[in-house]
Amino acid sequence: MQESELHRAATIVEIGLALVTFGALWFFVAPYGRHARTGFGPAVPQRLAWVIMEAPAVFAFAGLYAMGARAGEVAPLCMLALWMLHYLQRTFVFPFRIRASGKTTPLLVVLSAVVFNLLNAYVNARWVSHFALYPRSWLSSPSFLLGASLFVVGFALNLSSDAILFRLRRDGETGYQLPRAGLFRFVSCPNYLGEMVEWAGWALLTWSLSGFAFALYTAANLVPRAIAHHRWYRARFPDYPAERRALIPFVL
Repeated sequence: MQESELHRAATIVEIGLALVTFGALWFFVAPYGRHARTGFGPAVPQRLAWVIMEAPAVFAFAGLYAMGARAGEVAPLCMLALWMLHYLQRTFVFPFRIRASGKTTPLLVVLSAVVFNLLNAYVNARWVSHFALYPRSWLSSPSFLLGASLFVVGFALNLSSDAILFRLRRDGETGYQLPRAGLFRFVSCPNYLGEMVEWAGWALLTWSLSGFAFALYTAANLVPRAIAHHRWYRARFPDYPAERRALIPFVL
């Protein structure tokens, strides 16, 4: 089998995983974060779990990208920069801002995330720097300009929403508080919405099945979790705003 065929097969597998993930998470809430519970085997400290889970998206992507025949070209390098903008923050900044003292994540969840991130790094890195052809003029194409704009907007929304959640707790506090600032006025999970917008932008700026596979998987993972978060907020806070939606203002 030629690598181009292997790459396409891996991309189709990722799309299939998205469909399976959505179906599974619609009925079963992954046991980490506020939905953590016992009975899922060995666990890893939450901060370390985040670093382990996200590290392949940095290191595997960078290594696979560097192997590409077009790794030194301008347009692929811009795509690499956007990818790393997200994942360097997610791997080496975000885990050290969360209040994770005493919290754990099941090892099964960690290993599942590692496997997915290795697959996703291969599918996207090899496409961007090897299989695709992105001339310098691609940077001025409508697809790249709109996609990159969506990526940056989504990244900013993700970061600003996380920052609102971080500020809810003073030092020493461990309980959950009701967020009311920013887009939290309209939805329970604007941080998830931001991440979905980011990777929809990635799919558009790469104009690829690889990018679409990742955007689809992101939505398949985060839409059910946002709905679970929304239910959790409503159950925990009797005064939760009735008009607030789970993920998309006024819609979902």
